Amino acid sequence: MKINFIAIPIGVAVIALFGWRASRAPAPAPVPEASAAAGRSIPHAQGSTVVVEHPKQVVVFDLAALDTLDALGVDVQGVAGDYFPGQLAKYADAKKYPRFGTLFEPDYEALHAARPDLVITGGRSSARYSKLSAMVPTIDQVTDDAHFLDTVVANTWRLATVFGKEEQARAQVEALHQGIATLKGTTASRGKGLIVLTSGGRMSAYGPGSRFGVLHDAFGIPPAAPSLKASLHGEAVGSEFILETHPDWLFVIDRDAAIGEGGGAQRLLDNELVHQTAAWKQGQVVYLEPANTYLIGGGIQSLRRLMEQLSDVYAKPRQPPAP
Repeated sequence: MKINFIAIPIGVAVIALFGWRASRAPAPAPVPEASAAAGRSIPHAQGSTVVVEHPKQVVVFDLAALDTLDALGVDVQGVAGDYFPGQLAKYADAKKYPRFGTLFEPDYEALHAARPDLVITGGRSSARYSKLSAMVPTIDQVTDDAHFLDTVVANTWRLATVFGKEEQARAQVEALHQGIATLKGTTASRGKGLIVLTSGGRMSAYGPGSRFGVLHDAFGIPPAAPSLKASLHGEAVGSEFILETHPDWLFVIDRDAAIGEGGGAQRLLDNELVHQTAAWKQGQVVYLEPANTYLIGGGIQSLRRLMEQLSDVYAKPRQPPAP
């Protein structure tokens, strides 16, 4: 469901605009100024947009952006969709946060009537940027799977600059990097991992540089299947592939559970082939928080929660293999 509409070079360019790399001090580059009356020109994934100083009426069409705004303490006027899991649960209150369509299809009439100061798109709604930007100032947030951590940080700084929340962003970014540094101190020596997504009784595997590749690329977990091609939808696999790969860790995203349709990952993986892997024998099959990982991934709060979940898992003593 998460569509990456911007090519990798553009994602890297966005990072460069904000003067950020993970190894550098977490501070944004100055934002180009327009006239004081017009606001500031904000570079983003699909160009640049003049945004008024500290916009008050904001409508968000991306859960990752909403997650980051929530972490920065920015309130919004309206949102899109009807499903707000986990840390975004408060946005389910439609009286307080009116709906302006869905993540895929904005309600243009409602937006025209509301006349917000700013609209934020990203991920699933990026395809609607052109039409929205013709109506109201709009910025588009991109998450580049190949440079996931860098773009999450760049997106955080962009929103912090727009809303004057630089100090809050600095605290969030520093906490994230400190946590990742601690996590990486344990992951490299604890064996290889395989990432699988389950959906409707089927499985897909993901490697470095792919949609969930941040586990390998930023968190330092050695890949059990390094030859997997980087892709949005992963590579279709079965339990035989998991056995052949023989991971020490199996990281599972249950898409059905993420979108509120039950969930069958545990039943799907509970079979004699998976039982033979080191991951199963050592109790190292990890079910990642589904909605946080699948729907909200790309928000700084979401990424920190993922990092904390893995930190908790790796902090536990290694389990002896089951007989």
